[in-house]
Amino acid sequence: MKKNILILVTAAVIASACKSDKKENKAEEASTAQDTTAMASNEDNWNKLFNGENLEGWKAFNADSISDQWQVKDGVIAFTPAEGERESTENLISENTYTNFELSLEWKISEGGNSGIMWGVQESEEFSEPYLTGPEIQILDNKLHPDAKNGEVRQAGALYDMMPPSEDKTRNAGEWNKTVIRINHKTNKGSVRLNGTLINEFPVHGEEWSKLVENSKFKDWEDFGKSREGHIALQDHSDKVWFRNIKIKELQ
Repeated sequence: MKKNILILVTAAVIASACKSDKKENKAEEASTAQDTTAMASNEDNWNKLFNGENLEGWKAFNADSISDQWQVKDGVIAFTPAEGERESTENLISENTYTNFELSLEWKISEGGNSGIMWGVQESEEFSEPYLTGPEIQILDNKLHPDAKNGEVRQAGALYDMMPPSEDKTRNAGEWNKTVIRINHKTNKGSVRLNGTLINEFPVHGEEWSKLVENSKFKDWEDFGKSREGHIALQDHSDKVWFRNIKIKELQ
């Protein structure tokens, strides 16, 4: 009799365990499905800022047309400065404006070259350059450009002249680098990922931001970094530079 009771109890325990395993498996499957859906949803939230074919969605800063210094070939935006002395720079800006966003792109710089990516840029005749209003994430050949020797706040991945990168993750001049810039005024956080590594974090407004500006070359620039909404800019710094796979995700 005792033996039969023991068998029944054991069977009940096994059955209960099987049911528990099935519930856990279903929960794991549901969780995996949710994660997959979330990933797909996040991917759907990305919008292409560059269609790979032309400069639709972009314009020259303070100009009605874009010169052939900016060209598209094989899915790449290439900037080649005109030969000889130029009267002015020709920066490229997005037609749309953005406030809270994540920007992903790939870039490569010429040997000894310099460029940058700006946000919060205001377009107006009173501003001759995007950098008068828009903070910049530096693009640089760290090995050969002299700016790299003027302090880490001017090296690739820096919040230019304000916050240095934690480490140098750049590839050699002429090689592609992937940068992801996240600007969120709701959380007051900005960040830069370079080639998969988080290399920079900084505030984007408020007291701590003001301290960064106060200790930089922008100290007396009245309109610098004041606008939360603005254009994205790709800088003409008179050096060859290339961009591709540009996309943006607006943060809710």
